[in-house]
Amino acid sequence: MISAAHAPSGRPHQIATRIVFFVMGFGVAAWAPLIPFVKARAGIGDDILGLLLLSLGAGSMLTMPLAGALAGRFGCRLVIVLAAVLLCITLPLLATLSSLAGLVPVLLLFGAGVGAADVAGNIQAIIVERDSGRPMMSGFHGLFSLGGIAGAGGVSLLLRAGASPSGAIWIAIAVIALATAVAAPRLLTHGLDKDGVVFAVPRGIVLLIGALCFIVFLAEGAVLDWSGVFLTAVRGVAASDAGLGYAAFALTMTVSRLIGDGIVARLGGARTILLGGICAAAGFMVTWVPDRHAAFLGFALVGVGCANIVPILFSSVGRQTVMPQNVAVAAITTLGYAGILVGPAGIGIVAQWSSLEIAFLLLAALLLVVGVSGRGFARRQ
Repeated sequence: MISAAHAPSGRPHQIATRIVFFVMGFGVAAWAPLIPFVKARAGIGDDILGLLLLSLGAGSMLTMPLAGALAGRFGCRLVIVLAAVLLCITLPLLATLSSLAGLVPVLLLFGAGVGAADVAGNIQAIIVERDSGRPMMSGFHGLFSLGGIAGAGGVSLLLRAGASPSGAIWIAIAVIALATAVAAPRLLTHGLDKDGVVFAVPRGIVLLIGALCFIVFLAEGAVLDWSGVFLTAVRGVAASDAGLGYAAFALTMTVSRLIGDGIVARLGGARTILLGGICAAAGFMVTWVPDRHAAFLGFALVGVGCANIVPILFSSVGRQTVMPQNVAVAAITTLGYAGILVGPAGIGIVAQWSSLEIAFLLLAALLLVVGVSGRGFARRQ
């Protein structure tokens, strides 16, 4: 546990934490516009590209338990700075490499940086929020979403303006390096625990939190990977407008997170999870209405509903005593990433057996389970 002598205090630590979350979102999203260029340079098809992209998720999930242990023993600052260095080293390579033999290990390292930053950043956020005595986690995660929009949008604009992939990514690296340098002096030199445990099987309340994170991330991954397919194949939307479904989801999620701390303070964590689960479930059910505008509205509602559930779940980790907290953060983050990785494939299997509408209906049912289950542990904050 954290002693009073080591507790963070004041606005500087909060600002540094917000910067870290922005950098986390910015760094991983800056990679997205490079994917078509990687596919073209390597001369690979969609199937090989899909397998290649699994390297990123594998690197993240393999690193998360280690990142939790390192943050507990050596502090959040060291892990976050090392993660930022990994991003700055690997992104230029991803912008230039053309061989699978080179891309696979670099993507593993890039994923390792993403995973380490995710775990250590959330540990920092739990400590800072707990010290502040008020809800802050939704705002932190809102900065992650905002960073994602800035990273993907900024690199895309540079590419459209004529910059080379390498040139655009060096500008992104400058942003990551500068922002990390600004935040570093106020990042914590301690973590949640110092027991040095690298991995422990989730149990009790931690297993429940991880399972709920898995479902929410599964839903988010479904919108990312399947909203465009649903809009074009089922609702007849033009391919050029297929991305608007995810854009509606991302926009409403970002806005809802940025105002989410006030919502949690007023309603409490339990009620916010309940209402969020109902809203997200309703969003997937609205997509059943045979109208393209209803589909856009449905994906927007999913963004509103999912927005503040995961931040509340992470805050809950800081209150449980079943497992060492740095290990618990790593465990639920890993389970969440598993939802992103496994979810799209699972949705595809269900859609193949029945339809995308049925797959979305199953997601709605799972999100209702999240809403009801959240009342079992999330207390008013």
